[in-house]
Amino acid sequence: MKIAIVTDDKKTLASHFGQAMEFMIFHVENGKVISNEFRPNTFTGHALGLAETGNAHHHHGPILQALSDCQAVISHGMGRRIFDDLCNAGIDAIITDEENIERAIALYVEGKLINRPELGCQHHHK
Repeated sequence: MKIAIVTDDKKTLASHFGQAMEFMIFHVENGKVISNEFRPNTFTGHALGLAETGNAHHHHGPILQALSDCQAVISHGMGRRIFDDLCNAGIDAIITDEENIERAIALYVEGKLINRPELGCQHHHK
C-alpha cells in the first residue's frame, strides 16, 4: 500500500493540503515502510501560485490523478472539497492533529492514527 503525507519540509505534516510543497509517499508492506519517494506539488492551483478567481483553480483532477496510486492521504489540514473528492476517489483522507511524519505513518500503520475531519478548512474562496 502507498500512503501520501502532505509536507513542506519532509519532517512535519503540512497544515494546508493545497499549499504544500510536496507529498512524501510511503510504500508499506506487512506493516513496515519499505521505501519512500517525494512528489513535488505541481498539481494544485495554490501551490502553483494561481490567483484565486472563484473556484476556477480548484479543479482537483490533476491532484487526484497524481495520488491515484495511494490508498491514503494524511494531512494536518485540508479543505472539505478535496477531503470529499479524495474519499469519492476511494482514497482514505485523514486530517490529524499529529504533526511529526514518522509518528503519523507509524500510527497509521498500527491503525491508531485518529482522523479529525472537523479540523479541516471550511473556508470559501472568493
